[in-house]
Amino acid sequence: MQVGLATRPAEQESGYDAFVKAAVRSRYGPPEVVRIAEVDDPTVGNNAVLVRVHATTVNRTDCAYRAAKPFFMRAVTGLVRPRRKVLGTEFAGVVEAVGEDVASFVVGDRVFGYNEGAFGTHAEYLAVPADGAIATMPAGVTFGEAAPGTEGSHYALSSIKKTGIKAGQDVLVYGATGSIGSAAVQLLKSLDVTVTAVCDTANLEMVRGLGADRVVDYTVEDFTADEQRYDVVIDAVGKTTFGQCRRLLRSGGVYVFSDLGPWWQNLALALVTPLLRGKKVQLAVPQQDQEMVRYVRELIESGRFRPVIDRRYPLDQIVDAYRYVETGQKIGNVVIDVVPQT
Repeated sequence: MQVGLATRPAEQESGYDAFVKAAVRSRYGPPEVVRIAEVDDPTVGNNAVLVRVHATTVNRTDCAYRAAKPFFMRAVTGLVRPRRKVLGTEFAGVVEAVGEDVASFVVGDRVFGYNEGAFGTHAEYLAVPADGAIATMPAGVTFGEAAPGTEGSHYALSSIKKTGIKAGQDVLVYGATGSIGSAAVQLLKSLDVTVTAVCDTANLEMVRGLGADRVVDYTVEDFTADEQRYDVVIDAVGKTTFGQCRRLLRSGGVYVFSDLGPWWQNLALALVTPLLRGKKVQLAVPQQDQEMVRYVRELIESGRFRPVIDRRYPLDQIVDAYRYVETGQKIGNVVIDVVPQT
């Protein structure tokens, strides 16, 4: 299986094993379809970078692709069986080889990034385009801290940009403990936005620590009965509907979703409501490129954003990580240590 690009320069071939360890799956299904196996050593083309992966993550995106849910994803990933056997979107590691046309990275660079679509980060080695969603790591963080920096944040950033949120506005974040929600709270506060965050009792203090101005415990009170009105409501976990949240919005306010909703209603609403006066539903399409990763690096280095980490698992226990993520109880991110922690 070729995880990377076409060919690695011949002078860089020595020193690598013929096979590398990876988490693979050959069919769609539950976490148990994933197993640890040896795959072909990835090749690196003229404009590509070979990364020795030190840390990656298991997130909602990985789970959706692994199970092919919703079903229409198979139109992209393979109708009967998956085209990509090695999943994984986020990574942090060290550059071990570069293509002959690459000038932006050198061997030894500590890098991190996002690789949705091509995937392959659940492996010891990964080949990615040098002009892709990859950048040098933020200063002062470990591989395990950098790896979860992109998935949640780039979804949160897309919501912020799509709605044009400005300083002084009021925003409600539902699901403030997940990777997207915890990133959204921090990024909104960096813009001087007034943030109300919704979470459960156990995580009230953690969410306050992210900077939320007000925290609502959904296990104690119905957040949809809130008397406050908001410019934007961000559902970061896909567990509400526009109908439930509509009354919370000011005139012209926006509901941003991270899930299709019952009967895929959010897609229809995103098409129809912008044509009408009043409150709107918007789909935020995330930006996945080098500019995004560099911006995340700046956010982390400036202290405006730090990924929240719930648990860490070695690569050999990635099935357990999938099981945990699918409980819906994770706080922030679940990190996979491909290289054991020292």
